[in-house]
Amino acid sequence: MKFSVLISVYDKETPRFFKEALESVVEQTRKPDEIVVVKDGRLTDGLEEVLQTFERENEPLVKIVPLEENVGLGEALRTGVWHCSHPVIARMDSDDISLPHRFETQIDYLKTHEDVDLVGGWISEFDENDSRRHTRTVPTGYETIKRRARYRNPLNHVSVMFRKQAVLKSGNYQTCLWNEDYYLWIRMLSRGCRIENIPEVLLDVRTGKGMYQRRGGRNYIMNEVKFQRMILESGFISRSEFVFNVSSRTFVRVLPNDVRSLIYTRMLRKKPVVPQAAGE
Repeated sequence: MKFSVLISVYDKETPRFFKEALESVVEQTRKPDEIVVVKDGRLTDGLEEVLQTFERENEPLVKIVPLEENVGLGEALRTGVWHCSHPVIARMDSDDISLPHRFETQIDYLKTHEDVDLVGGWISEFDENDSRRHTRTVPTGYETIKRRARYRNPLNHVSVMFRKQAVLKSGNYQTCLWNEDYYLWIRMLSRGCRIENIPEVLLDVRTGKGMYQRRGGRNYIMNEVKFQRMILESGFISRSEFVFNVSSRTFVRVLPNDVRSLIYTRMLRKKPVVPQAAGE
């Protein structure tokens, strides 16, 4: 089963993190058949150097898709999906690290579960400024995932691997600020696509105070309300669920950054989970 890896990168990324992310894609027990990198606008010299070096060292695997200007993650991924040559696509962020067994684990799962359109997994979050790690678990089982999706994103976006046609038939990625992935999952679930999660850590993901700060403030609240209204109008959630979602999210968004960080790391995350080797 051939698969592509889809990565979007823009000028605010750190070259060292980008290099580590790319290296983790090829240092796998099951190597990808194609790596599609979407350049979301003009990159810094440092990022360009990392990408050009990686392309030279991994020809002909690498396909670079340049966009003239920054269009945002949703549109960049939408374009990237169309440029992926293979029937299965693995998502990967430009600053995270896929564990060596990730692709093998997910490909084996899709091979043995032909009815599954998308499979995700757990991630281990870490902050390079301290030694703390937190595992972001997500629910398993299609029905549980579908119920969770009414209240919270049931997937770790950076961990997903999906069948290209299922995503295209669901409308592909769309511009939906901060919710590009969640909106896609909802549309997939609404049309009967089967989504599952593997209860195993598949990636190391960088976090920090900056991430929690981005999840607060007036703009985030306004965008959250807009998104919840969209999925209410689509019929995916009820009016009472809309009210609950908006009120609970607004409460978290207006908290001080340190308090919000504490809620995410202590209440919405678990203690570190030791990654299992493939097949265990």
